[in-house]
Amino acid sequence: MAVSERGQVAAFGVMEVMRAAEEREAAGHEVLHLEVGQPATSAPGGALRAAEAALRSDRLGYTTALGITPLRNRISQWYADEYRLDVPADRVVVTTGASGSCVLAFLALWNPGDRVGVLEPGYPCYRNDLRTFGIEPVAIAVGSGSNFRPTIAQLEAALPLDGLVIASPSNPTGTVLYHDDLAAVLSWADRNGVSVVADEIYHGCTYDRPAPSALGLAPSGGDVVVMNSFSKYFSMTGWRLGWIVAPEALVTPLERLSQNLTIAPPTLSQIAGLAAFDCKDQLEANVEQYRTNRQILLEGLPTAGIDRLAPPDGAFYVWADVSHLTEDSRALCARWLDELGIAVTPGIDFDPQRGHHFVRFSYARSADDMQRAMERLAGWTP
Repeated sequence: MAVSERGQVAAFGVMEVMRAAEEREAAGHEVLHLEVGQPATSAPGGALRAAEAALRSDRLGYTTALGITPLRNRISQWYADEYRLDVPADRVVVTTGASGSCVLAFLALWNPGDRVGVLEPGYPCYRNDLRTFGIEPVAIAVGSGSNFRPTIAQLEAALPLDGLVIASPSNPTGTVLYHDDLAAVLSWADRNGVSVVADEIYHGCTYDRPAPSALGLAPSGGDVVVMNSFSKYFSMTGWRLGWIVAPEALVTPLERLSQNLTIAPPTLSQIAGLAAFDCKDQLEANVEQYRTNRQILLEGLPTAGIDRLAPPDGAFYVWADVSHLTEDSRALCARWLDELGIAVTPGIDFDPQRGHHFVRFSYARSADDMQRAMERLAGWTP
């Protein structure tokens, strides 16, 4: 049977690492999981109780493609409470996770052959999705000289562009675009007619100061597409629930794409997600755990001789330069898994050009796992 070019999309490398780690565990060996960006905590208690009640009493049929009205209203209220922004509920589109948001937003915004800037290092699925849709991803290499933030000179060098995807906090670096940097990028995009998709999936998981939303800084009054999700701050990865805040003119195209591609987001997840907003104490306690884990890595990695680190302002990752240890980060991570029982993601997935010199550590699991991983790395000899 023939396979289309779209079907030959590149693998999402972290999932390959997860599979190798699971195979090691299945063989009876312990693995410390520092590879996957998945909270160790469960969905908040209120979300679980709402889901249980719905399973017992609700028919759980289809919802509208845009999502249930109470959830769209609650997301609107979230922006008022957290950012002091007026985001009308009719601009909120509930999606099947942030991955579903990428599919809808990319298809609604850009045509085959369009050029869309993506930062490297950056989340690989942006690049892979764009290629699948016949859209050309244009790599914009960011590095330690700008604390892994894009400069206007780098954006200018990438022109002509039809679009730009940014993430703050970033995966894999944890870099946050604070007010001035984010405003500068959005103003540049507005001047150059570049449509921006801003991935804010790690909002809430910051350690110095909150990350500003692109919705409050876009020059043309919100003419930017913002994505968020229940996966990270809300600890609901497997529930596959996210949302888009879109300019008014884009809502109907997003709705129609959603109708045809998925019909609607998962009903049970929407009910649980609505209740999750009322669990802030539990969610903030999770963030404090990430803060503790982050400090363990920031202290432990230099002790292990790994001291060239991106500033992890947010999310739950440390992006580390390991060029003094290897020319092949994939081989290094395989050794760490085999010799130390530590699963870490090689950087090649996030940066095809320079990632062989980098790895990404996730600190989303327990503090005990982080501490033991640092002890093992400190005692390891290349």
